[in-house]
Order: sequence, then C-alpha cells, then structure tokens
Amino acid sequence: MIPIIKPDFGKEEEQTVNEIIKSGHITRGKWTLKFKEEFAKYLNIGFCHTVCSGTAALYIALKAIGIDNKEDKVIVPAMSFMATIDAVLLAGGTPIVVDINESYTMDTEQLIEAVEKYKPKAVIPVHLFGQTADMDKINEICKANNIIVLEDAAQAHGATYKGKKAGNLGDLAAFSFYASKNLAMGEGGAIVTNDYKIDEKISNWIEFGNHPALNLRITEFQAGIGYWQLKKLEDNNEKRRKIAEIYNKEFENLPGLILPKEYPDRKHVYHIYALRHPKRDEIVERLIENGVGARVYYEYTLDKLRNAECLDCEFAHLLTKEIFAIPIFPALKDKEIDFIVETVKKVVKEVS
Repeated sequence: MIPIIKPDFGKEEEQTVNEIIKSGHITRGKWTLKFKEEFAKYLNIGFCHTVCSGTAALYIALKAIGIDNKEDKVIVPAMSFMATIDAVLLAGGTPIVVDINESYTMDTEQLIEAVEKYKPKAVIPVHLFGQTADMDKINEICKANNIIVLEDAAQAHGATYKGKKAGNLGDLAAFSFYASKNLAMGEGGAIVTNDYKIDEKISNWIEFGNHPALNLRITEFQAGIGYWQLKKLEDNNEKRRKIAEIYNKEFENLPGLILPKEYPDRKHVYHIYALRHPKRDEIVERLIENGVGARVYYEYTLDKLRNAECLDCEFAHLLTKEIFAIPIFPALKDKEIDFIVETVKKVVKEVS
C-alpha cells in the first residue's frame, strides 16, 4: 500500500535528535530559537512564536486579537479541518460559516454578504490544500470594515500569492507542523505577525511572567526536526508540484474526474492533491483495494459539523460527496507515481 502521506526525514534530522538527547537540553534551547528565527526569515515577517499545535496557534491568535465572547463573530469557510471552527468556539467567539468557491477557498462574494449581515470582528481565510485564498479581495473587504484578517496557513507552507508567502498576507497567521504537513515536526504550530501590538498580546498568553499564561511550548526535538524540514521545504514543494504536473497531464481526459486548478498569481504547494468525482466513494474504495492510499478530505462542512450559523454553503456541501485525495508526498518514487497514475486511470474508467 502506498500511503496517503509519508514524512521524509534524513540524516540531518537523525543527527540533531541524537545531539539533543546527548546534550540533555530538551526544551527551550538553541534549536527552538533557531527554528523561530529561520521561519520568520523565510516568511519575511517580524515576529514568530512556536506553540504545540496548529489548533493552539489558532486559539492563541484569536485570544490575542480579543475574541472572548459570543458577541465576537468570526467568519470561517465551510470547508477546512475542524480546528478552524473549534478554535473560535474554544476562544469564546461565534463562528459564521460562508461557502467556498472553485479554488476551495473562501467565497469573497459571500464574505461581503456575511460582513454586512453579522459585523464580524475577524475573518479566517483558510489556504486549503496548499493554495492561498484571494487575499487582495479579502483584505480589501476587511480593511474597509475594520476587520482583522487571521490566515489559517496550516496547509500552505511556502505557498505564495502575488509573490508573497502565505502567513504574510493578513494581520497575523497560524501554522501547523503536524506529521502530514509540508513542513512536519510530528506536532507543533506557530503564530506570526508584523504587528508589534499583536505580538505583545501573543507573548502575554504563552510567556510566563506577571500575568497568567499557558505552557504550549514545543520541545527541542520538534524544533530540531522542523529546522531541517524548513531547509528542505522549497525543494520538497517543487517535488510536489512536479508530481501534480504529471497527474494533471495523465488525468486530464478521464471521464467525470475534476482536477485541482492553480489560480493566477498563486503558487500551489499541493499539501493535498484534491480530485472530484460523483462516484467518489466507489473510487476511493477501489483505489485502496488496489494499493493506493486514497482518502476523503473532507466528508463534513464546518457549519454542519458544529451546527454553526451560516450562509448558503451549497458548493461545499456538494464537495463533501465528491472530493478525495491521492498520494503526492515528495518521497514518492517514480515507479510509485507510475503505479498511482495507472491505478487511478483504471479505476476511474471502471466506475464511469
């Protein structure tokens, strides 16, 4: 079975982990500092704080911008991992769900409608599957209405919009470094911003001092692994993009199959290679039977998952019946890519 995701660690990660074990300095050390500095430099952003997960990053980001009661409304897209809406609920705010468009990111026309109707305090555009949302339009809408833009960049390490990296496109951003991500530590997250006032509030939540705080640190092991994964990120993203090019060429004429699209001015880093087909469930079952680790992303929408207030999320609801993913991790060998291609072709033709 070719798995849907497989982290790729080398000698650098292994040597660093062994070095940390021998040093006895397993938390709050040089590797955590190095990773924070290098990640901020990579994004060309002023401030970076590491935390224990992407969910924690979203939660702290929301608390830092003042989300703490049900009057604080936050707009989120209908399709994302559940942490996007859960962080709003845990922070004490009220999530408002809007539909997505063909890019699988926030529908900006619905965003305009939701802003007028609900007067939100914040908007969370999710750069889903590795492609950024339409950030010019989202920022324009939010700036005109004094709304804070919090990017959920958990799936978009290295993705760009008009040359700027995801994470440096709004007021602040949250990242995840979960085992499946393009930049993987096993577990981990980060909050980044260029706003020193927001940075101070983030620090107050996670740095102990003359105020209550939370311990959400990563260990030196995670930071050391993350440091080397960051060094390999651009090369690994290019490998993902090359695999996506092969898939796009090979699958373009398969009946009923809708391929992912890279939009103008955006660089897709293919955290997920998302396909659509009306007979999705049968295709996924047969791919797995034939040794290809296909998976559904996602079989729920956030409005239905948490019974949240929403606008009409018709397109996202349709996707829950059609969308699925196939392996696209950088360590895939040529023969594995060939096998995936031939198996997808065979299965899609069989069910069509």
